[in-house]
Amino acid sequence: MKKADAAAAATPTIQVLERMFTLIDVLSSREEAITLKEISEKTGLHPSTAHRILNDLTLGRFVDRPEAGSYRLGMRLLELGNMVKGRLNVRDAAMEPMKALHKLIQQPVNLSVRQGDEIVYVERAYSERSGMQVVRAIGGRAPLHLTSVGKLFLAQDDPLRVRGYATRTGLTGHTRNSITQLPVLERELSRVKQSGVARDNEELELGVRCIAAGIYDDQGKLLAGLSISAPADRMDDEWLAKLQSTADTISQELGYHPHSQG
Repeated sequence: MKKADAAAAATPTIQVLERMFTLIDVLSSREEAITLKEISEKTGLHPSTAHRILNDLTLGRFVDRPEAGSYRLGMRLLELGNMVKGRLNVRDAAMEPMKALHKLIQQPVNLSVRQGDEIVYVERAYSERSGMQVVRAIGGRAPLHLTSVGKLFLAQDDPLRVRGYATRTGLTGHTRNSITQLPVLERELSRVKQSGVARDNEELELGVRCIAAGIYDDQGKLLAGLSISAPADRMDDEWLAKLQSTADTISQELGYHPHSQG
């Protein structure tokens, strides 16, 4: 009985999702805007039902309404598509170089991307021989200002955006080493800009240090960050050159040519 009740409760939600996908499919079949009447005819949905769902999709920018009574696909789908495309490409390009770097240094090598005010770990080369437990799983998140890769992204922002980030997050700390004051963060980001690499000195997790270098796309945009994480007493600055070389290899695979940028 409980299973039947749960299935019945889920049906309306599933039905709305099915109708939403049907509407998006119809809109994707034409380049120009489509009238509500034609959408209703093609989907078999009552005009009021189609209108209600389309309005919700418009609020989320998944659908545009160029004029009253007509609809077309919205820019949000393009934004999401480009985000997914970028991540898939960088992950594919990064996997083998990451494994090779891990084989050299025997420490976890992480691939992370920015999502809003956090970084997201999307891939990792790791083995038990590193002697360090992986703290952040693939799909895990962490604040930008507490991570080496996050600092790479913040260093790309103008001062106004950095201040906005500080206001939104309050620069909350996780350890005694965490940067929690805006002037200190600004100085740190200045160093990152000058050197092209970033560090996490036990700021996210005590006992763990990280170094990171950026991965760039064919337009010279910072797409992701490659980082090495290690027990604090094992971090070796000699790994920096290997890390930068690996990040450069991945960037070039994505079409980045440093001498042709700018």
